[in-house]
Amino acid sequence: MPSLLALATPLAMLLPFLGQSGELVAGTALVSETPARVPAETVADGNGSPKGIPASQRGPAQRTNVAPLDTFRGGQIVRQVRIESRVILRVSPARSQNRNSLMAQLPQQSLRTQYEERRMNKCVPVTSIAGVQTGSGNRLLLFMRDAKIVSVNLEKACRARDFYSGFYVEQNADGKLCVDRDKLQSRSGAKCEVERMRQLVAIEK
Repeated sequence: MPSLLALATPLAMLLPFLGQSGELVAGTALVSETPARVPAETVADGNGSPKGIPASQRGPAQRTNVAPLDTFRGGQIVRQVRIESRVILRVSPARSQNRNSLMAQLPQQSLRTQYEERRMNKCVPVTSIAGVQTGSGNRLLLFMRDAKIVSVNLEKACRARDFYSGFYVEQNADGKLCVDRDKLQSRSGAKCEVERMRQLVAIEK
């Protein structure tokens, strides 16, 4: 028969495991005996926050992504207004007295005096034009305030006689009448571009 010592040795080796299992059972009992917290009622108060939850434990208030300015602008209708201003100048036909006085201010020459065209600047100040007179074909004569005479050639399809009562021209930023840029408008509605300018200078044969 085996001795008592041989039987007691396996029991001694099982004692540590039996003690740990007892502690686990006791720990489980302690956890089960702890009273569980009952969640507070989630009834919202007047401010929209749930009752029964401390302010420190409440989550952050919900924020909207709509900016106040966007809300303000959303109800507005934006309209763009463009204002343009135009100034139209009228050049009247030269009066006979003015034309005679301008011609009289030119150097006195004999009856054989003729005029030739000479190159000049492509622009003249509109305010320096004293009057206009129709010429042959598509040519106009401008009488300047400084006693000069300027010959203006219009487009080939235009007739000078359409401008017998003067012309209108839109004022530009520089205040000048220029070749290949400005158009003269007659009272009858004809529009002709200025193609050439020449100064008339008296010569002797």
